[in-house]
Amino acid sequence: MGKITLIATAAMGLESVVADEIRKLGYDCQVENGKVTFSADERAICRANLWLRTADRVKLKIGEFQATTFEELFEQTRALPWADFIPVHAQFPVIGKSVKSKLFSVSDCQAIVKKAVVESLKQRYRVSWFEETGPLFRIEVALHKDIATLTIDTSGAGLHKRGYRIKQGEAPLKETLAAALVQLTNWTPNRPFVDPFCGSGTIPIEAALIGQNIAPGFNRDFVSEQWDWIGKRLWEEAREEAEDLARYDEPLDISGFDIDHRMVEMAKMNAREAGLSDLITFKQMQVKDFRTQKQYGVIVGNPPYSERLGERKEVEQMYQDMGKTFASLDTWSIYILTSHRQFESLYGKKATKRRKLFNGFIETQYYQFWGPRPPRYE
Repeated sequence: MGKITLIATAAMGLESVVADEIRKLGYDCQVENGKVTFSADERAICRANLWLRTADRVKLKIGEFQATTFEELFEQTRALPWADFIPVHAQFPVIGKSVKSKLFSVSDCQAIVKKAVVESLKQRYRVSWFEETGPLFRIEVALHKDIATLTIDTSGAGLHKRGYRIKQGEAPLKETLAAALVQLTNWTPNRPFVDPFCGSGTIPIEAALIGQNIAPGFNRDFVSEQWDWIGKRLWEEAREEAEDLARYDEPLDISGFDIDHRMVEMAKMNAREAGLSDLITFKQMQVKDFRTQKQYGVIVGNPPYSERLGERKEVEQMYQDMGKTFASLDTWSIYILTSHRQFESLYGKKATKRRKLFNGFIETQYYQFWGPRPPRYE
């Protein structure tokens, strides 16, 4: 197959985190808004899907060109090498989006791209009709400022769907964002890790996966596993590599607390599904009751934001309680995600650093209170 171009899509604010993950896999990459692009071989499709913790999905880029008329869109789409990737019996639905482009009708763009791909495949396969009963190759036409990018999705379900979350609460944190919150800290597996608002357990579970270097995609399937031109062997090799790199004997000290006993039970179920229940301690507890003699730990929390009316006073009191409770943890580093603009004044301390992140469509700040570096033990 030779070199292919892949795009790892990312939530706003997480592009640099995704880029770091791609570089750790050994690929050079280019960072843009909402995506990270890199060139590799087909093996990278397997490895990126298995290993990227913070990307939304991995797409195969087929082509990119300017298109201000439907004729340009049709002709340039038809000229792309679709048959190099899509077999004669494949399903190839088309989805689309358009931002700040002359071709703003997404449904028309989808229909034109579909027709152009059919014409391109007809030329190669010498058939007049496609049954579309085989593996799925979902095409996307994305128009941005009159530039059309044509891709095929290699992931299937979004990469946040790890396969372990069988139960969740009302406002669940995406697994990809949870992993990013952990990766943006100074935590290492030899330090205590606490989530005092654990909900259904996503942040502690992602921390355990990171701590033992377990590939986040180990427990699920990907649509491109059915693609003949990648083949079963490359997927098997990628999964074997993930198994070899996992550190299942790495001891971890990870805890999750929540005020709601139902969420604690949910978190335990999810951890059990992930095969991590023996690594994480879940307990019902209010944040103001947290006490510890441990040193140099890391707290990562996604507390309620008071987005709903009537919750504000309660949430603000909790932020004040949190500040008082954590004040004695002078060797700990604390990281809190919230959309509340007065968080620092309620908490009673100015953050060392803030980072803008989006939790779904909610703009939040990731408040980081850095503790001292732990001493090095020889």
